[in-house]
Amino acid sequence: MRDYVKLTERDNVAVVTHDTKAGVEIMPGIITLDEIPQAHKFALVDIPKNGEIIRYGVVLGYALDEIKKGAWINEHMLRLPVSPSVDNMPFGVNIRRDLPEAPRKTFLGYKNPDGFYAGTRNILGIQTTVQCVQGVLDVAVERIKKELLPKYPNVDDVTAVTHAYGCGVAIKAPNAKFPIRALQNIARHPNFGGQLMVVSLGCEKLTVDMLVGEENNTPDNVVVLQDCKGFEAMMNAIMSMAEKKLQILNQRRREELPLSELLIGMQCGGSDAFSGVSANPSAGYAADMLVQGGATVMFSEVTEVRDGVHLIAERCINSEVRDKLANEMRWYDEYLREGEVDRSANPTPGNKKGGLSNIVEKAMGSIAKSGTSPIVEVLSPAERPTKHGMIYAATPASDIVCGPCQLASGIGLQVFMTGRGTPYGLAIAPVIKVCSRNEMKEQWPDIIDISAGSVVTGEKNISDVGTEIFNFILDVASGIKKPYAEKYNLHNYLCIFNPAPIT
Repeated sequence: MRDYVKLTERDNVAVVTHDTKAGVEIMPGIITLDEIPQAHKFALVDIPKNGEIIRYGVVLGYALDEIKKGAWINEHMLRLPVSPSVDNMPFGVNIRRDLPEAPRKTFLGYKNPDGFYAGTRNILGIQTTVQCVQGVLDVAVERIKKELLPKYPNVDDVTAVTHAYGCGVAIKAPNAKFPIRALQNIARHPNFGGQLMVVSLGCEKLTVDMLVGEENNTPDNVVVLQDCKGFEAMMNAIMSMAEKKLQILNQRRREELPLSELLIGMQCGGSDAFSGVSANPSAGYAADMLVQGGATVMFSEVTEVRDGVHLIAERCINSEVRDKLANEMRWYDEYLREGEVDRSANPTPGNKKGGLSNIVEKAMGSIAKSGTSPIVEVLSPAERPTKHGMIYAATPASDIVCGPCQLASGIGLQVFMTGRGTPYGLAIAPVIKVCSRNEMKEQWPDIIDISAGSVVTGEKNISDVGTEIFNFILDVASGIKKPYAEKYNLHNYLCIFNPAPIT
C-alpha cells in the first residue's frame, strides 16, 4: 500500500493515503512536520507566502503564510484565486476519439412510445400540481402498493412525484420557468412508460394545463380533490385511476436495446480529496465506455465545474456548445451575486474534513467524473437532451437539487460518487453508489455498491474499477441487479430548483 498520492509532475503537494503521524519520512527527503489526516495534503517543497499551491497541475490557491516542506496544508492556509473568465474560451482543442472500447453494446430496457430514451424501470408515477395534496396521496400510494400492485407483477413500483412548488409562488416570474420545466419533464420520465396520472387540489397556481398540457387534462388522467365529496371519494377516485394505469403498464416488457437508448447521470456528493483520484475518474472511465458504445451520459453541478470551465470548453465540439456553456456559467455567477455569495460557499464541513481545501480543488475532482469524451450539448436546468454523447447539464451542486434536475432531463439511472458517505437515493430511477476509499465501504458495506479505494492504495487502476462500474450500470439498467439504495428504498424527497420569488 502506498503512503501518498501525487497526481502530476507539476504538483507541489501530495495527499496521504492514511492518517500519518508527524516525524515520518513519507518520501525520500520529506519528513512530515505535523500529524496529517487521511486524504489531506502536505507540501513537497517550501512554499513562500503568496506562493502557488498546485494539485491536479492547477493552482488551487496562494499560501497565506510561508509553508515548510512536509507541513500539513489545510483550508485555512489558502487564498482563493480569481475564477477563470468564460469569455472567448477556446473550444474543440481537446477532442478525444480514442475512447475505451465498450465490452457490451446493448442492455435490456423498456422502449417508450414517445421515441425518447428507454426506461430502466416500469413505474406508475403519480404527478402532483401542489404540495397540498401530498397527505392524501401518501395514504393512497400506501394502499395502491398494498392492494393493487401485487396484482401487476410487471410493474416495479408506484411513486408519488411530490414537491414544495405549485402555490404561494410567483408563477409568472422569469425564473419560474426552471421549476415548471422540471415538473413538466419529470411527468414525462422514461420510467413512467408514457402513462400520465395527476392529482390536483383545484385552486393552485400551477394548473394541470400548465403541468401536462390542456390536451392531457382529462378525467382519464386527472383527479381533482376539490371535486371529490370527502376523503373516501378521493381515495376511490385515485385507486380507480391507478388500477387502469397499472393494467396498461403491466403490459410493458424489457427488450434488448442498443446503448443509444440509454441516458445515464453522473453526480457526486460528500466528496473528499480522494474523489478526484479514484471514484470520479473511475466513473469517468465508465462514462467514456458508455459514450463509445453509443450511450448518452450527463454530468452537472455548476459551482463544481466553474473553476475548470475552460477545461470543459476545450472538449466542446463547436462554438455553439461553448457559448451555451459560457452563458450558463454567467447566469449562475449572477444568481450567486444576487444572493451575496460566491462559489466559495460550496465546500461543506465534510468536504474540508475529507481534505478538500477549497472549491477549486473540489472542482478539479468533480470534473473527472465526466471522463474525456467530447461535449456535444449543454443544457439549462431540467432541459431534455437532443443529442447523443457526453452532455453537460447545468444544475445546482446540491445533491438533492441536482438529482431532480437530472431526472427531469430523463436519466434512467444515476451513478453517485462519494468520499464521506451519503444514503441519498431517488425513487424514480436507481442510484449506484461508488465510494472513493475502502474505509467508506467497510463502514457502510450495505449502502455503498462499489469501492474505488483500491485505486488509492495502488492495488487496482482506474480502468479496472471503471470497467466494473460500466458492467454494474448495464446490469442495473437491465433489471438484473439492484443497487442498495433501491433495495432498501432509500429515496430523498424531490427538491425542485426554484430561483423565483415565493409570494
